[in-house]
Amino acid sequence: MTQPNNRPLILAVDDEASNLQLLRQILQDHYRLLFAKDGARALELARQESPDLVLLDVMMPGMSGYEVCAALKANPATAAIPVIFVTALTDTADELEGFEAGAVDYITKPVSPPIVRARVRTHLSLVRMEELRATRLEIVQRLGLAAEYKDNETGLHVIRMSHFSRILGIAAGMSEAEADDLLHAAPMHDVGKIGIPDRILQKPGPLDPDEWKIMQSHVTIGAEIIGEHEGGMLALASQIALTHHEKYDGSGYPHGLRGDGIPLVGRIVAIADVFDALTSKRPYKKAWTEEEALNFLREQKGRHFDPALVDLFLEQMPAVRAVQQRWAEA
Repeated sequence: MTQPNNRPLILAVDDEASNLQLLRQILQDHYRLLFAKDGARALELARQESPDLVLLDVMMPGMSGYEVCAALKANPATAAIPVIFVTALTDTADELEGFEAGAVDYITKPVSPPIVRARVRTHLSLVRMEELRATRLEIVQRLGLAAEYKDNETGLHVIRMSHFSRILGIAAGMSEAEADDLLHAAPMHDVGKIGIPDRILQKPGPLDPDEWKIMQSHVTIGAEIIGEHEGGMLALASQIALTHHEKYDGSGYPHGLRGDGIPLVGRIVAIADVFDALTSKRPYKKAWTEEEALNFLREQKGRHFDPALVDLFLEQMPAVRAVQQRWAEA
């Protein structure tokens, strides 16, 4: 019976043919397999075939397993491939050296077939989860870009304001993980503009009251597009979409929230979004100078913006300028 060729590909590396044969017997029913008897051949196969996982012996002539693992991690093309050491070395110091070289796990010889299969399955599942996370993140970012292009903005705006948001989030006490979620959620802040008619969104003059009411609905449309989620980055994105036009004094929309009643992420994105909009050139306006934009933030402390967050943003200007330089308009 022909096996499907979309099964995960595993590279097994060991200088003893009997060990490779044992791994073949354990794994061949569920995976495609490659074999190498030395480090140089292992690196060559890893570069050419991009296996999903490497099972690597430690004690080999020529390059040791530690050296092979370090070389894999030093090459961007192979750095993400998980490496599991399969070795007779059982000392804690040996395991530590393996993990420091970049391995994700350690299986001791003589190997147990159920343990080998379980460890391989676990780490391939983690790889798959990371791939799904990266795909979801790219979809979220591109949906955010779609809203900006509809609004005659550039994709660089959402990149800059998202990084401003992360910088301010860290300054406000967020953990690195929380700030990363904010970075990835912020591009969705104006996704609701997809639902606003072009005659309103791209009107060159002031909006009349009816048009303004429709324009304001982009925040609730955005939250509906993203949907309700119990937690994680999408829940954060929905919260940002709904609250980034609330104002600290309660004069914002859609719910007239006031002060700390506005979620922290909404207060952060409000500052990041407005600052980048002010300092960016648009068809309908010139870019404000940095000082003009910062003076506006200062003037709006306690009115539009959270005063404490404005002060923190001012303290982070070196990092903000670095983002502006890296993602400057052409």
